[in-house]
Amino acid sequence: MEKASINKRISVIVVTAGLSEYIKLCLDSINEQSIKPQEIIVVDNSLNDNFSQNIKKNYPNIKLYKSRQNLYYAQALNIGIEISSGDFILCLNDDVILESDFIKHAQKGFSIDNGIGMVSGKILRLDKKTIDTTGLFLSIFRTAQERGYGLKDKGQFDKEGYIFGVNGAVAFYRRKMLEEIKINSDYFDSDYNIFYEDLDIAWRAQNFGWKGYYIPTAIAYHARGKTVRADVREGRKFARFYISDELNFDLIKNRYLTIIKNETLWGFLLHLPFIFIYDIFVLGYIFLFRQKVLKIFFLKNLAIKSAFSKRQRIYQTINYIKKRRTSYPDEVTGVVEGL
Repeated sequence: MEKASINKRISVIVVTAGLSEYIKLCLDSINEQSIKPQEIIVVDNSLNDNFSQNIKKNYPNIKLYKSRQNLYYAQALNIGIEISSGDFILCLNDDVILESDFIKHAQKGFSIDNGIGMVSGKILRLDKKTIDTTGLFLSIFRTAQERGYGLKDKGQFDKEGYIFGVNGAVAFYRRKMLEEIKINSDYFDSDYNIFYEDLDIAWRAQNFGWKGYYIPTAIAYHARGKTVRADVREGRKFARFYISDELNFDLIKNRYLTIIKNETLWGFLLHLPFIFIYDIFVLGYIFLFRQKVLKIFFLKNLAIKSAFSKRQRIYQTINYIKKRRTSYPDEVTGVVEGL
């Protein structure tokens, strides 16, 4: 397949709620990149004027979008992508620190071929020894599986190669892919708030024919869970044990929405036993220890009807693109307007 040019604009988008002390380290690490991005956008959900003023004062090169409401991660990223101009877009949590050559190495993943729409580096914890993720994969339980999560880095994932998707904390995307797979004005599903938005977009992209790629020399550090868990629980497994009832609701709801929108009928039937086993564990935990989450299910919109509607739009567009590629085989991808 034709090699993809990497001499194009790169935009970096950082979403922050102003809760993490790492934001300064994050922005400093972006400014210190050996290959400079053409623009840096901070979407500020802090609702704190002093916080915004400090960002403007200390980082005059940054484009700041100040929200008047907490948009959550998915909605905030949609705004950041919409106002960005890059051909490649690096989406970051505010508790991520990039090594100085991260962009230099990571962008090479897009040059493998024009079908690469997502690139991940090797993401470590702040101790620089423990793996946070070396790529996002779809588990048999239809959950997000981070390769290498929690393992000591011994070089076991130092070979580059294809992956299913990229973790949302450090997610490098090709804009052409994002434009092709968006639903109405949403790149990330705005019904999600937080959790599973990265698996959803990766699965949707795979269904459209896009691929993910892993570059181990692109290294970043992530203080996982810093903004959604108590400090004492930072970086630990089984997030649902430490997050709020509202976030537990999102964690359960968004998995169902992701399956509805992206799974094939055959895939659903094949994995149904594993989905059932996982649900028994989760619902058992909720019934025994987090009964308030059940109340939230009755009070909040589950967006199930919306998910089925989006599924219909997604597969209509996929079929359209398949027909177009058959008619115009020289086209690798085609952007569809008005999905």
